[in-house]
Amino acid sequence: QVQLVESGGGLVQAGGSLRLSCAASGRTLSGYPMGWFRQAPGKEREFVGHMRRSGGTTYARSVEGRFSISRDNAKNTAYLQMSSLKPEDTAVYYCAIATATPWGAPRDRSEYNYWGQGTQVTVSS
Repeated sequence: QVQLVESGGGLVQAGGSLRLSCAASGRTLSGYPMGWFRQAPGKEREFVGHMRRSGGTTYARSVEGRFSISRDNAKNTAYLQMSSLKPEDTAVYYCAIATATPWGAPRDRSEYNYWGQGTQVTVSS
């Protein structure tokens, strides 16, 4: 059974930093594309970034240069390092993996088939 567990969310002031973790069990993270998404109240869940099986990354324009995805294969855990946070970054953040397309580069949430429960990030102004 695949399980993804996010942690690291919290309240931070604008301009601050947070690091989210996504611990996986049941599948090896490095074997699949791994994505981060976020959902603000009243809005659709949106793509934040992903790390491909190769280790390459892609980010949404709104976070490029401020957010960074990394992976610790020994711990089977991925990270989302968020810096220069803005109030508009406030959302529930989710990690997900796309096991049906191990060599893909998915940006659409429909392409991801396993999801974590989410962790709240609140950025105060």
